[in-house]
Amino acid sequence: MPALEPINGVRAVAQPDALDAAAWEGADVVVLRVAPDEVFAIGATSVSLADPDAIVEPEASFSAVTLDLAGVAAVSAHVDWSLDAPIGGLVQGKIAGVPAKLLRGDDTILVVQTAYADELERRLGWR
Repeated sequence: MPALEPINGVRAVAQPDALDAAAWEGADVVVLRVAPDEVFAIGATSVSLADPDAIVEPEASFSAVTLDLAGVAAVSAHVDWSLDAPIGGLVQGKIAGVPAKLLRGDDTILVVQTAYADELERRLGWR
């Protein structure tokens, strides 16, 4: 049964071109572009940005789980929006009524605010 686990990283808000050229440090960094001017980099410990007005802060308020194709298919039964996205594409919306994000890939990463993790697991039947 999948289980959401707390994750750490860095959240940055900056000019889009600065985020495009960001130099992330950390182990196995996965960058979620949540808006044109905002990213959450899972596993990042720091970032170098060419934007003097950038806001960069540690982020520890999310939980995640990696889903295989069967897991994605099971989650798709609980959404009313399209999961279609290119590899590396981010889709966001409510999953089983809980705001969440999916980073599509061979393995897809489901990300949710930790405050909602237990509720999402319960609604998906993982608990």
